[in-house]
Amino acid sequence: MIHGALPAKAGALVGEVVVAVLLGLVIGNLVSLPSALAPGIRFSFHTLLRVAIVILGAQFSFMQVVAIGGKAVVMIVVLMTLALAVAHALGRVARVPGRLATLIGVGTAVCGNTAITATAPVIHAEDEEVSFAIATNTLFGTAAVFVYPMLGHLLGMSSAAFGTWAGTAVNDTSQVVATGFAYGDAAGKVATAVKLTRNALMGPVIVVIGLIYARGAHAAGGEARRGLGARLGQVALSGVGLSTRLSAMRRIGATPFLVGLATAATTAIASYFLILWLGPAGG
Repeated sequence: MIHGALPAKAGALVGEVVVAVLLGLVIGNLVSLPSALAPGIRFSFHTLLRVAIVILGAQFSFMQVVAIGGKAVVMIVVLMTLALAVAHALGRVARVPGRLATLIGVGTAVCGNTAITATAPVIHAEDEEVSFAIATNTLFGTAAVFVYPMLGHLLGMSSAAFGTWAGTAVNDTSQVVATGFAYGDAAGKVATAVKLTRNALMGPVIVVIGLIYARGAHAAGGEARRGLGARLGQVALSGVGLSTRLSAMRRIGATPFLVGLATAATTAIASYFLILWLGPAGG
């Protein structure tokens, strides 16, 4: 309801998931919640989130990948790998917790907040890490809506090239759509098609990440379309906000934002040069 009351432009930039998390953060940190609500909050974050992941995953089609063409798929796979590698490498250098670095990387690599929330239970991320990753993803994704079109005009990019750039390098689906159509209708259509291909690859990426984390634990001894899945995801993410304490996020520090900035910038630059080399999607 709050998201629906926002002005159209603000609603396009800030998705419902972000509103849900922010609302949970405000209530959870300013209001003393009765202990009777704790089981419901845990149920929202853990059980509902898993159900939402299954439903969202069922909506992605292999035909979406085929339709956009092999060139775009190659670029997407290369950039996904690069974003995850850069986030982990910089995370180790900056001593950012490994799970938080993974969430920042997967948010940049795949489909923003949806990928973050889907990956979190697979790697057993803490609530504060999820909230921090979403905040980082939202900050740079929103900035991209304003920065990318200006850079695209300065660089003299065609509609197809800019659409491919936005679709491969901007984070969340709503941010990609806003960025693409800010450049023009043709760019917006290309950006949306490329972004849907990234979304369709979320499942395999999460499976691989889950296997890597499971193997590590053993060695140590131990946006999508609107619908039911999206609605459950919003309830689940409000549970994340309700159970997140800002004091714990402050202990993490501001370094993850710098890791997120460097990861986003590296992905954007690499995407631009891949487009110059291979050409835009569908070209």
